[in-house]
Amino acid sequence: MNCTKPLFKVCIFAGNQEPILVKEESVVGIPTPLLKLKSWQWWVLVSVNIFFLIGGQAASVLLGRFYYDEGGNSKWMATLVQTAAFPILYIPLLLLPSSASVESSESSCSLKYIVLIYVLLGVIIAGDNMLYSVGLLYLSASTYSLICATQLAFNAVFSYFINAQKFTALILNSVVLLSFSAALIALNDDADTPSGVSRSKYIVGFVCTLAASALYSLLLSLMQFSFEKILKRETFSVVLEMQIYTSLVATCVSVIGLFASGEWRTLHGEMEGYHKGQASYVLTLVWTAVTWQVCSVGVVGLIFLVTSLFSNVISTLSLAVTPLAALVVFRDKMSGVKIMAMLIAIWGFASYVYQNHIDDLKVRQARQQAQAGRVEPPC
Repeated sequence: MNCTKPLFKVCIFAGNQEPILVKEESVVGIPTPLLKLKSWQWWVLVSVNIFFLIGGQAASVLLGRFYYDEGGNSKWMATLVQTAAFPILYIPLLLLPSSASVESSESSCSLKYIVLIYVLLGVIIAGDNMLYSVGLLYLSASTYSLICATQLAFNAVFSYFINAQKFTALILNSVVLLSFSAALIALNDDADTPSGVSRSKYIVGFVCTLAASALYSLLLSLMQFSFEKILKRETFSVVLEMQIYTSLVATCVSVIGLFASGEWRTLHGEMEGYHKGQASYVLTLVWTAVTWQVCSVGVVGLIFLVTSLFSNVISTLSLAVTPLAALVVFRDKMSGVKIMAMLIAIWGFASYVYQNHIDDLKVRQARQQAQAGRVEPPC
């Protein structure tokens, strides 16, 4: 596997960093599809990934809660379906045109390092999925989604240490607001929990979801670090390859956990006792698996096209989609505390978006000034 120099310097928030789609002027003669994209084409590609992320995440969370509500109880099965549908990604991978890679002593990547990256990320994904499965088992879909909004705060911290992205007043404001939002959910005595879930199990669900959000944010930063420093592939196929091979590892870990825990023995009885019938049981698991892969493609695609922080910002948009969808589908209770927590989380999200808008304006002005300087009339 060959690697090439990064073609875009990308970031999402302020300081002296360059924001979205600032091309490296030093890249010359590299036949990279992304480098040839026009601005509108790049935005179309980003928009498609945003749709995949938001739609896939909302659908997968609702289907996961539906699985538990209708009689499903296997945490390892709920973990497995989050990555088991990865083979369908071979279809777009085979359809994508391959491009020649530029080899150099500085850019060649050892296969053993690539394998090590995929195995490490795959194991992290499996552990993260397990934590999410436990959290969704003991929490309502809307509460679960609101706690997941803390991903943004965790990602700001990990991006600072791993990806050299800087804090600003707006970023710090967002971190504080999202943390406060999660604290409100944790201290809510009138929490709406699924039937049969005690207060102690609610706390376990909260802690597992919070830990999963932190681990997920670490995963995003590690993915961006891998793209920038190690993989450095030219084509969009690197996104699908990353998703396929890490999901393969995560699926293997989940299968091992399913058999090691003994939960595989209960699956037949679980299917027979499923409230909506055996066909619905199978379809629920299949579509949960598909929607998780759609979501994951959007996540990894935005990391590759933009940054891990931007990917996490977009994923928080689901807090405006999933709780409302859960309100309609599952009749989730929207207490005053939960509504306040959602509004505070949206405020935190808005701080990130506004910071990105400020950065984009600064770079556009700098780019216009630079272009004006290059076209000065001769003396």
